[in-house]
Amino acid sequence: MSLHISEIFHSIQGESSFAGWPCTFLRLAGCGHCCRYCDTAYAEEEGISMELDEVLQKVSEIASPVVEITGGEPLLQKEVYPLMKKLCDRGETVLLETGGFISVADVDPRVHCIIDLKAPSSGVSDGNHPENISLALSSDPGTKKHIEFKIVVADRNDYLWAKKLLDETGLHETSTIMMGVVFGKLEPADLAGWVLGDSLRVRMQLQLHKYIWDPGTRGV
Repeated sequence: MSLHISEIFHSIQGESSFAGWPCTFLRLAGCGHCCRYCDTAYAEEEGISMELDEVLQKVSEIASPVVEITGGEPLLQKEVYPLMKKLCDRGETVLLETGGFISVADVDPRVHCIIDLKAPSSGVSDGNHPENISLALSSDPGTKKHIEFKIVVADRNDYLWAKKLLDETGLHETSTIMMGVVFGKLEPADLAGWVLGDSLRVRMQLQLHKYIWDPGTRGV
């Protein structure tokens, strides 16, 4: 059983409610959705094939407190599901960062899902899978997942879109909503002002790794 891997690296978790933790990143290759502001377009390349046991061994060697599976779009590879299960079985704290185009219904419930809700400026907001929102709102213990949402905004229109979504769904009542800016497209102070002005119940975040290292650096 093998996976196509773009890169495996050790860094500081730069986003999500786990920001700041040392983290092992497993970046799986492949996506195909072509978001306009994608900052990991290189993950579209085929990557290298690694056996599941090789991946697990590499995670053990790095031995960080958090493991994140990301992409590309990691849920495109069916082998990611047994990978997540095996990591959870070993007692790892496992994060899944997904573009939100695929339902997380089949993801191991022990995994903490970070789902990117694509705003209009991405060019692919029509691809947000509605079941992910339904799962987050569900009170059914049989389907309950650990889910938080990330919304990245590039302009005022994106922000208003996100605010409308939260107002209509009440998603912020059940899930942590992390809201950040497209790096270099919107000043963080502008977003902070909008959030404060509307008393919006979100956690603002910046991409911490882009402030620690050069924004174009890979493997961080």
